[in-house]
Amino acid sequence: MSSPTPPVTLDDVRDAAARLKGVAHRTPVLQSRTLDRLVGAETFLKCENFQRVGAFKFRGAYHAISRLSPRERARGVATYSSGNHAQAVALAARELGSKAVIVMPEDAPQTKLDATRGYGAEVITYDRYAEDRVAIGERIAGEQGLTVIPPYDDPHVMAGQGTVALELLEETGELGAVLAPVGGGGLLAGTATAAKGLHPDIRVIGVEPELGDDTARSLAAGHRVSLDGVPKTIADGQGALTPGALTFPVNQRLAEGISLVSDTEILAAMRLAFERLKIVIEPSGATALAALLAGHIDPLPDRVGVIISGGNIGMTRFTELTA
Repeated sequence: MSSPTPPVTLDDVRDAAARLKGVAHRTPVLQSRTLDRLVGAETFLKCENFQRVGAFKFRGAYHAISRLSPRERARGVATYSSGNHAQAVALAARELGSKAVIVMPEDAPQTKLDATRGYGAEVITYDRYAEDRVAIGERIAGEQGLTVIPPYDDPHVMAGQGTVALELLEETGELGAVLAPVGGGGLLAGTATAAKGLHPDIRVIGVEPELGDDTARSLAAGHRVSLDGVPKTIADGQGALTPGALTFPVNQRLAEGISLVSDTEILAAMRLAFERLKIVIEPSGATALAALLAGHIDPLPDRVGVIISGGNIGMTRFTELTA
C-alpha cells in the first residue's frame, strides 16, 4: 500500500523560496564563540527576529496569499492569530493588494495589536479563554467572502516556513541537528521537510514550552491530542491547543521528537541573547535556544542549527520578564 502524498515537499519549499526572493529578508545566521563554549557545540542561529514583521511568519503568509487567484486576492483574506501571523498576513495582504481581517485575542501584546492595525488590517478581538478563534474567523470569512489563511495548517504556509531551514542549510552546509520552536507545527513541518530533503540523516527536533506541550503529548500518544485549556506560559506564540491536522503527520514522520523547556529556561535564553549576543528575542522565539542552553539535546552533535523564530516584544514587557 502506497504512502499518502505529503502536504509539502522539498520542491514546494524551493518554489516558495523563489516567490519570496526579494520580498522576504534573507535573515542572518549568527555565531558566537561564547555560546559555542557554553553549549559545547558549534552553533548557528538563524535569526528570524530580523525578518519582516519581526518573525518567520511573514514567509508563510506571503507565500500563501501570493498563491491566491486575482479574484480571491481582490475579495480579501482573514486569519486568527495571537500576534506574529496576524502581522504577517496584514503586511503580506497590503503588499499583494488585498485587504485583511484579523481575529486576535483581546489580551494580545499591545505592540502586536498596534503593528497589525498599522499594516492596514481590520482587527477583531475575542476572549481567548471563552471563545473559539477559528469559529470566529471562519464565520467572518464566510460572511465577507474572504479566504482564510491559517496560521500553520496550510501547505503553502508550511512551504513558506520551510524556507527558513533551506536558507540556514545553504549557508552552513550539513548540520547534525536543527532545533525549531513548535506552536501549531508549521515551522517544524517546513523545517523538517527542507532539512530531511537536503540531508536525510539530520536530526530535526521541535521545542515546546512545558505548559504548552500538545505536540509532545500527541507524539507520545501516536495521534493528535488536545490540551484542556489555553497554556499559561510566557511563550504566548506557542499556545496551540492541538497540533495541526496537516502539520502533525509531517512532524510525526520526520521529526525526532520534542524537547520541553520551562519559562525559567526561556527567560535565561532571552537574557543571554540580549547580554551576550546583542539581540532581542521574544519568549516564543527563544525556546529552541533555551533547549540547547539547558542541555536538553542529548546526544549533542558537533554542529547544530537553532531557529530564533521572532523578536516581537515591547520594551516594557521585555524589562518585566528579564529584570
